[in-house]
Amino acid sequence: MTFLNETEVNAFSPAPLPSKPKTNFHLKDGLARHGLLSPEQLGGRTFPVACVALEITQRCNLDCTLCYLSDLAEAVKDVPLFELERRIDMIHHHYGDHTNIQITGGDPTLRSNADLVKTVEMIKARNMRCALFTNGIKASREMLTELSAAGLNDVVFHVDMTQERKGYVSEDELNKIRLEYIDRAAGLPLRILFNTTVFDGNFREIPALVSFFCDHAETVDFASFQLQAETGRGVMGERNAALITQESVMQQLREGTGLQLSFDHPLIGHPDCNKYTALLISGDARTQLYDDVAFFAKVFEAVSRTGNDWSNSIGLMKSAIYKAMVSPSLLWGGLKFWVRKLWALRDGLLRGKRVHRINFFIHNFMDAKKLERARCETCVFMVATADGPLSMCVHNAKRDHMVTKPVRGADGKMEPAS
Repeated sequence: MTFLNETEVNAFSPAPLPSKPKTNFHLKDGLARHGLLSPEQLGGRTFPVACVALEITQRCNLDCTLCYLSDLAEAVKDVPLFELERRIDMIHHHYGDHTNIQITGGDPTLRSNADLVKTVEMIKARNMRCALFTNGIKASREMLTELSAAGLNDVVFHVDMTQERKGYVSEDELNKIRLEYIDRAAGLPLRILFNTTVFDGNFREIPALVSFFCDHAETVDFASFQLQAETGRGVMGERNAALITQESVMQQLREGTGLQLSFDHPLIGHPDCNKYTALLISGDARTQLYDDVAFFAKVFEAVSRTGNDWSNSIGLMKSAIYKAMVSPSLLWGGLKFWVRKLWALRDGLLRGKRVHRINFFIHNFMDAKKLERARCETCVFMVATADGPLSMCVHNAKRDHMVTKPVRGADGKMEPAS
């Protein structure tokens, strides 16, 4: 395996600004160049990018053993609001409406509530989606209520053993915190998501954690498992490659759900980077959603050019139903599909249990010094830098340089970042 050398990493540039707004085909072109623009592929075909991280601070109130931040993080000034607005405009110019923006850091809740509300409002004013990525310590019910009123779509809680929260010695014990965070967001118009970093210390607990998320599918929409990577100021180094791989984590998810899950369809970007699946749950009954490859390939193709928000399940369902009504093959395929799903969920449905959907994602981030060109050029998770969107793994590989670059002040002059 050949990795990018230091010179190549430093030369890896942000995606160029498209000459016309909302016409950035950087991801699509990269996937096509590397033979990954297949019928199973969502990236580049149904959306121009999966999400863009907007880092509004480098400060954090935890010091995780697998922290991706720079050692210089605490010395870096928060990005001023006028520069955040410029970057939000830039994201919209690149990718257009419905783009998913991650308000992140560091921990973004260390910014003032007023700054957070203003950031959400700026994103929503451009018809894009936004998620708050936080360890949850300062994300109070009052804060989440205020942010949801401003238009926040999702709250993503990062909770795991790498954070070394005092008094918690297992992922099972950390479920107390997860339940507290679920309660904080319950009833608000927010999707609730959880991030978990996978390392030696919690690998064997994954099946039980997956089962916990399934048991709370009525409130938890999405659970992401991020494989250990050597970046930033973390102290744990490289993962144990004999224990932690994409395949081994997929097998842990299969054990936790009790289903022989397939992760080959749909694809989201490079298959060595991302694995995805979704379940339908009714009571104790569970079934995989995307298990009919041929049918969903037709559905993805039919709705790929409708300009929908791909995070809006109801909107997508309406679009898919409309397409099916004018396509006999899609209509017949859809009827057969739902008959099978209803039969698989019959035990829960007969007991009056509602059907809930939960999504599982595996992120296989690369070590900072082991970047593969193909994966960097097909990245679906970008970071909004001062110069444009840049692959998250590339950004992490040269984070010291990226976060200490001067920013242009309100008077047009360059201001130091630290």
